[in-house]
Amino acid sequence: MLTFYVLTLFPKIFISPLGESILNNAQKKGYLRVEIINIRDFTRNKYKQVDDYPYGGGAGMVMKADPIVSGIEWIKNRDSKAWTILFTPQGDKLCQDTLETLLDSHKSFILICGRYEGIDERIKNFVNQEISIGDYILCGGEAAAIVLIEALTRLVPGVLGGENSAKNESFFNSLLEYPQYTRPDKFRGIEVPRVLLSGNHSEINWWRRKQSLKRTLEKRPDLLRKANLNEDDIAFLEEIKLEFLKKEI
Repeated sequence: MLTFYVLTLFPKIFISPLGESILNNAQKKGYLRVEIINIRDFTRNKYKQVDDYPYGGGAGMVMKADPIVSGIEWIKNRDSKAWTILFTPQGDKLCQDTLETLLDSHKSFILICGRYEGIDERIKNFVNQEISIGDYILCGGEAAAIVLIEALTRLVPGVLGGENSAKNESFFNSLLEYPQYTRPDKFRGIEVPRVLLSGNHSEINWWRRKQSLKRTLEKRPDLLRKANLNEDDIAFLEEIKLEFLKKEI
């Protein structure tokens, strides 16, 4: 079972994401357990104050380290192997390789969701890893926590139902996913590629592989450096590159 302990100031944010669709089903089937923990429960004053003015001046308020560290220690007393993650712009960029490494190495996680202008820098002495989900600004770490929970959970065997469901999607093996179609086979004059209606699974698989390679080359060529390519893949990519050159000329 994959277990997440989420330290947050806003527990209600997680009600809907965890109560719907795949994450809800994963919890019911015993693949996932999520415990939402309010950081205010670990404050040491009657006002449950979790923030204060920044030393040196400046705008906004800074979250105090003490209640968060107390929360981490409380969780560690129950689950000593839990891997502690802090969401921060300075962290490792979240990608598919990171997800697979996390899943292979750990089964329980403590997720720290910051707010306001940030968290006292000393919190970093009590975490195992810092993660960023992208180069943009959020109001807090809750959205990032939901992203990580969903992205990791769907990699757990059995969660998606089909054995190869996760393996056929974008970023698996560093390639973008091939185009998908469903009924009707003709929509407003746009037809489904004939090969997908042929019933020839060998041709369908090769068409999908080529489309995946082509889409990756056109939209995210940086991913190809990490992809596991065979001789046919490389030959096809060279053909596409030649076509690009001809069009430019």
